[in-house]
Amino acid sequence: MPAPMDHELFDLGDLPLQSGATLRGAQLAYKTYGTLNADRSNVIVHPTWFSAWHDANEWSIGPGLACDPERYFIVVPNQLNNGLSTSPSTTPPPFDGPHFPPVTFADQIEAQHRLLTQQWGIESIELVLGSSMGAGQTYQWAVSHPEMVKRAAPIVGSSRTSEHNQVFLKSLRATLTLDPAFRGGEYSPDARPTAGMRAFARIYAGWGLSQAFYWEREYRTMGYSSLEDFLVGFWEGFWLDEDRDPNNLLAMLWTWEHGDVGRTPGFDGDTEAALRSIRCPLVAMPARTDLYFPPEDEQWASQFIEQGEVRVIDTIWGHFAGLGMNAADNAFVDRTLKELLDRPA
Repeated sequence: MPAPMDHELFDLGDLPLQSGATLRGAQLAYKTYGTLNADRSNVIVHPTWFSAWHDANEWSIGPGLACDPERYFIVVPNQLNNGLSTSPSTTPPPFDGPHFPPVTFADQIEAQHRLLTQQWGIESIELVLGSSMGAGQTYQWAVSHPEMVKRAAPIVGSSRTSEHNQVFLKSLRATLTLDPAFRGGEYSPDARPTAGMRAFARIYAGWGLSQAFYWEREYRTMGYSSLEDFLVGFWEGFWLDEDRDPNNLLAMLWTWEHGDVGRTPGFDGDTEAALRSIRCPLVAMPARTDLYFPPEDEQWASQFIEQGEVRVIDTIWGHFAGLGMNAADNAFVDRTLKELLDRPA
């Protein structure tokens, strides 16, 4: 599916990054749902996941759901590097393509903080939630701006990217960059590293869903008749989308791989101290069968968060349990979000 074009752009101006580089004339793409009330107190922030655009979060937004646009003003910021916000593919020389500077989760939240405060004068957020890389941004919001965030719900994600998770990300990078057509990131738009992208897709297929998902051939419920049909039709079809630029993907991989709230300015790499700084109720929702972010990661983090809690999604859908792919998992997430929003903050 092509990238949606129903977003707006916020001019960030010059955005200094943790790396020491500055994004000049940067823009943050976003979409809003619902109406901001008079005292600006009904805000939900819902960042995007790896490679996703704002429309990927719409499964969790609607009348009667926790993220109800008839009650809340829901802001979905597209993370930097995703192709809609400032990214390697949208930046002119000399910072274009493989020359784009690295962006951290703290950088992402600085951009989003500018959007909320400068565009609307927002001072408090009822809920920050996000899945996968969106969960990393959720943790980062709670650490970077504890004075603003009243509740947080990271879904199938973590506060620090584990070494096992990094193994997956390094394999993706290797298979894409070793394609001769990649040419160090200087590939031609007419000669994209297609072979590398197909291999990228097949690595993703083994990690994104659980062993039980494949044992039960659950892909048949998605309309695929065989394993090969699923690998080509779903996985390769998804990653070969012409709007998913390889340099953008590698830039987002870097952000994911280096995810750690301990790298927030002021914490000097102390992840435990960063987690202890979170003031709000935080309910993490890992999936029992997620190979990237197993429940143990969240249980480790939760012990340092004063109002931390872990609720495990009991599912065979692996990481996809938090991406809106399975109705039962969606219902679990929505129930938990409603309970969290009902808590006094």
